[in-house]
Amino acid sequence: MDLELRHLRVLCAIADAGSVGRAALDLGYSQPAMSTQLRRIERHFGQPLFERGPTGVRPTRYGVEVVAQARDVLSRAAAIGCCPAAGATSSRRTLRVAATNSPVLSGMVSRFRARLPDVTLAVSSVYASSRIVELLEDGEVDVAVAADYPGMELKHADTVTHRGIVTEPTFVALSARHRLGHRAQVSLADLAEDPWFLTPDDGAGWPGVFYTACAAAGFSPVAVHEFLGDQAQLQRMIADGLGVSVVQATLRPIPDVVIRPLIGTPLWCRYVLAWRRDAVAEDVVEELFHSAASAYRELAGRSPHLRAWAARTWRGSRV
Repeated sequence: MDLELRHLRVLCAIADAGSVGRAALDLGYSQPAMSTQLRRIERHFGQPLFERGPTGVRPTRYGVEVVAQARDVLSRAAAIGCCPAAGATSSRRTLRVAATNSPVLSGMVSRFRARLPDVTLAVSSVYASSRIVELLEDGEVDVAVAADYPGMELKHADTVTHRGIVTEPTFVALSARHRLGHRAQVSLADLAEDPWFLTPDDGAGWPGVFYTACAAAGFSPVAVHEFLGDQAQLQRMIADGLGVSVVQATLRPIPDVVIRPLIGTPLWCRYVLAWRRDAVAEDVVEELFHSAASAYRELAGRSPHLRAWAARTWRGSRV
């Protein structure tokens, strides 16, 4: 078999998706066709490129090297014929990125830089998703990572579009000495008397969705402290027993803090990639999306409380 660019795209899609089936959907193949293609490619290289497991596939040590080289080849192929404009001194492009408090940001940026080294990402931290939408609509940023909630999809002008990266359950962080810290799952109603640390209004539905969930559970929080500091400081206060907090499902706890799912999963958050239609090319959007999705899968794989929740509650889940 002669190796072609389409074969390299197959390898990268499988590595990004962590699943032959999901990669097939991304590329418009049937799963049997994708599996056949992968077997042919592996025969070409003379050894397996992916390890199969109960939750999907991941590159072998040799596969990691092959996929990295495949990305480089695809990046170089995409750049063929792309000449700088007259008078330009460099072909490097800069995209202005606004990002809310998302766990995928760091991994997305590092992966994207490796895939498209000629595109620079200038990242600004912007907490409120509503403000992020304004920046996109006003042309002050080109692309963004924002958040919204089920039933409250991000709204914006037609000059902007968006794509969901992942919808994840919202968990709760407790002191390891908390009376409920030993439980595998925690009921929201059982925390009715606890003080809460909450991040402020994000203009997209938070903290309204939290108060709605509390009301459905039959209570109103007795004490709420607004907090928008660094996660390490928040976790130290939780560890000291000063309160509890809803947190991202992939949060890695410090010693003396435990992360627990909420029974019934009353709270969800969706991270979205949003961009200006006239400012970001389709191939760049695809690289940003796959970089973000891949970063999240890595975070989820390193989160024992999220893996346990998914195995127990939501097989074939949204995460």
